[in-house]
Amino acid sequence: MSLPNPDPYGQGFPSGYGQSPHVMIAGGGVAGLTAALALHAAGFERVTVVEAAPAIRPVGAGLDLMPEAVRELDALGLLDALEAGALRTRELRYYHRTGGLISREPRGLGAGYRWPQLSVHRGHLQQVLAGAVRARLGPAALVTGVRVSGVELLPDGRPRLRLEHRDGAVRGRASLEPDVLVGADGIRSAVRAALHPGEGGPPWNGMLAWRGVSRMPARAVGAFTLIAGDDRQKAVVYPMGRPTGQTREVLVNWALTRPAEPTRATPEERLRGDWNRPVPAAALLPYCAGWEFDGVSVPDVLSAADSAYEYPMVDREPLDRWTHGRTTLIGDAAHAMYPTGPHGATQSIVDARALAHALAGHPDIAEGLAAYERERRPVTTTLQRAGRERGPEAVIDLAHARAPQGFADIHEVVPAEELAAVAGRYAATGASDPATVNQGSPYEVQLRAGRR
Repeated sequence: MSLPNPDPYGQGFPSGYGQSPHVMIAGGGVAGLTAALALHAAGFERVTVVEAAPAIRPVGAGLDLMPEAVRELDALGLLDALEAGALRTRELRYYHRTGGLISREPRGLGAGYRWPQLSVHRGHLQQVLAGAVRARLGPAALVTGVRVSGVELLPDGRPRLRLEHRDGAVRGRASLEPDVLVGADGIRSAVRAALHPGEGGPPWNGMLAWRGVSRMPARAVGAFTLIAGDDRQKAVVYPMGRPTGQTREVLVNWALTRPAEPTRATPEERLRGDWNRPVPAAALLPYCAGWEFDGVSVPDVLSAADSAYEYPMVDREPLDRWTHGRTTLIGDAAHAMYPTGPHGATQSIVDARALAHALAGHPDIAEGLAAYERERRPVTTTLQRAGRERGPEAVIDLAHARAPQGFADIHEVVPAEELAAVAGRYAATGASDPATVNQGSPYEVQLRAGRR
């Protein structure tokens, strides 16, 4: 069915050129919603986010927001709302599978940052962002049930989009020509596929990840983030909210990663299906039997989960170009990474603020997009590659290689200076060290007259 009407969904899509260009954002996740808020704060009046899901719902598991991301969300006036459903991360601990403590690091304010690190449910973050978009940009700025299915670049660099929507049993298609297109549509981005045809699906490294959320008494999970394991398998556990109710329970995020069994499907088969496959958490218990770290029992955490989901561990190859004409990429669409460091959502948020800053600082849209890419692509490419080398979790591999049966004192196995060097190297890679972050946001915008 062809829908030639430029506003086929009755959502008030702007079109054409005007004093403020129309920016279309494909994807209503963390990257896309933050980009909409950042652009609005920078003075862009016409911003539309299209999201394929029929509604923005609080789904998903947990994530860590590093201080540099919290700094940018604070600049957008979102910190209080975010902290209402989050927990300040105070300490990160690495353990060997035998129970030995490898290292413990203060995080956030305790590490000297001006902003906290936050552990938060992805659904809460997305709800805060979506609520702010609707309140500040208007309800028509966030359109659900619509996805970008293709992109054609016009001779003047503008994108022509193919849009698909579904309203109940009714399906529709239309085209639209915004002034700017931002691909924030995730690791399987249709915008990226249009800009880089023939790239194929995300490559799989042979590892599987299981993730879930449990509700447990606060005393059973402590107040720290733990990452534990060996060179083959790792577990991550952390609380992501304040205790509630008479039982003082907290939401707990957990993840378990290990190589796929040889009898499992081939990589190609796994990537065609079972992308987000529910599995019984009880099936995972044999993998982590006996894993207890300073009173936190990984089997107990998994047993308390209502559900668990299996994912192939995939990322994207770094690109040598994000921007084509007036179209660019942010977040996972640009630089999907392995979850071996708390940087996926963090880098998406920083991308969004950097993009708005660059566009506001350059009267020519193409120049603004080029400036954004020059700043962000080298940093995220380095982080992608570091993630493939286990990122900061490499300290566990190091300890296991030298003492596979465990140890009484980690410093007899790995000197303190060597452990600190691994963490410091990764922090410097992402410009996330306290000295850099504490300088304040480099993305504040002085609004030009007439922009708003």
